[in-house]
Amino acid sequence: MIQEQGARLEGVRKANLGSVLRLAHHHGPLSRAELTARTGLNRSTIADLVSTLVSEGLLNEGDPIPTRRVGRPSPSVSPSSTVAAISLNPEVDSIEIAAVGLGGNVLARKREVAEKVPSPAETIATAERVIADWRSAELANVRIVGVGVAVPGLVRESDAVVRLAPHLGWREVEFGAQLSERLGLPVAVGNDASYGALAEWLFGAAQGYEHVVYLNGGPSGIGGGLILHGRPIRGAGGYAGEWGKNAPTVNAPVDNRSGTVLEDEVNRRRLTELVGLTAPDDIELAEALDRDDTRVTAEIRRQQHLLAGALANAINTLNPAIIVLGGFLAILHRADPDLLESCITELALPVPTEDVTIAAAALGTDRLHIGAAEMVFSDLFGDPLANLAVGARAAAETVSRS
Repeated sequence: MIQEQGARLEGVRKANLGSVLRLAHHHGPLSRAELTARTGLNRSTIADLVSTLVSEGLLNEGDPIPTRRVGRPSPSVSPSSTVAAISLNPEVDSIEIAAVGLGGNVLARKREVAEKVPSPAETIATAERVIADWRSAELANVRIVGVGVAVPGLVRESDAVVRLAPHLGWREVEFGAQLSERLGLPVAVGNDASYGALAEWLFGAAQGYEHVVYLNGGPSGIGGGLILHGRPIRGAGGYAGEWGKNAPTVNAPVDNRSGTVLEDEVNRRRLTELVGLTAPDDIELAEALDRDDTRVTAEIRRQQHLLAGALANAINTLNPAIIVLGGFLAILHRADPDLLESCITELALPVPTEDVTIAAAALGTDRLHIGAAEMVFSDLFGDPLANLAVGARAAAETVSRS
């Protein structure tokens, strides 16, 4: 009986440590008084939990947050920048990797242009090499707790198997297990757009919204993510959100080019070829498209017309409060937001369109990395001290191998 009671108490403590760390990660800096109010725990319990997390290097305490309350203010609590998750995003033209610290801050990033579509083995080798370099330089004093992988395709998240990433040519790849074995770290694998939706909801343009549609445009096409009633929606098998595979709404025949699926018409490659680029990142593409060129203007407007049809369908079907556009779709939005929104208004039902907001992703090129890292941090919050120890062991083993 005593052992059972002790186990229950230990379980409660783990959960409380995770709750405090999660709050600081998503909303910090916070005062101890704010943590007390948000968790419902008493002040002495919060003081103990914060002290433990500070001593383990998961939280920092700083100057008090100014308030009008009487009495001595408590120190502010913020997530430590010495704990990070690695994020990995393989694409048809590049492999992107980043280190994301607690609080959603990107500590390091690297983009390697690929001469051909990267295989799973090449992607793993790149990740291993870059992480090893970072451990001896930028991340020398950072504890890595896991890896999140954002894949442009269908992923069975329960066992991190990439069922189908058509543009990469990956089928039934046990990518999570393979990467974890090489790195000695926990690995989460999921759809890139689902991770983008999560990041924008927690830290970006969709903060504070409970009903969110997110569309991501990348070199591999168009995917999406969905938040309803404040909960991410994955679908029965975890494969929801493949917006790009739907037939496009073509109201003007002049807008049609291929007549197949949306991502063939609203297409990043069509834009890069117009400006003579081969494998640009989104920032380079946006700068290249910002020119007085009638061909570029015409193609952007054509793609806006077709994108508007997809967004109108989303509004009619799901009644979101906000639609967030990431990747090259954000570039299309910023090029002429009034045109895009007027096209949507013409196609969508008027009532659900009245209060919907259309916004570009606020996190820019970091959105997929922050979302992928969030899956790693979710595991960390389940048992902060134990999962932190896993990262420490992996780091020690890496040093011994080198």
